[in-house]
Amino acid sequence: MSGQFQIAIHILTLLQSAGSESLSSDYMAGSININPVLVRKELSHLRKAGLVQSKEGNKGGYVLAKPAKEISIIDIYKAIEGAPWLGKARNTPNPACAIGRQIGQHMNELNTQIAVVVAEHLGKLTLEEFYNEFK
Repeated sequence: MSGQFQIAIHILTLLQSAGSESLSSDYMAGSININPVLVRKELSHLRKAGLVQSKEGNKGGYVLAKPAKEISIIDIYKAIEGAPWLGKARNTPNPACAIGRQIGQHMNELNTQIAVVVAEHLGKLTLEEFYNEFK
């Protein structure tokens, strides 16, 4: 998982803590201690996934698009991540090597197995349950 996933979880946990009050990207960036541009980038992904809504105007900002008990952690992961769980090697293994020729296929299979197990677990955990750990 990347740092973007952690940023997204932080954003959504802040929004849950705010209830119906809108939060600005600047406020969230202050909590996360990053540039607001990075917060807005993740908010864009979360909005496309239907997890947050933005409000315009004087009292503008962001709120959860649905109750936290209806948002699973895997929903958040899917909104943010696209990379394999184990990452991807940047090099191309030697096809003349018996291991190098097959390593990609076996790593893809292992990644698929990990994705199934992790998705099953994270699909059972909601944002509300995660938020309750902070109380």
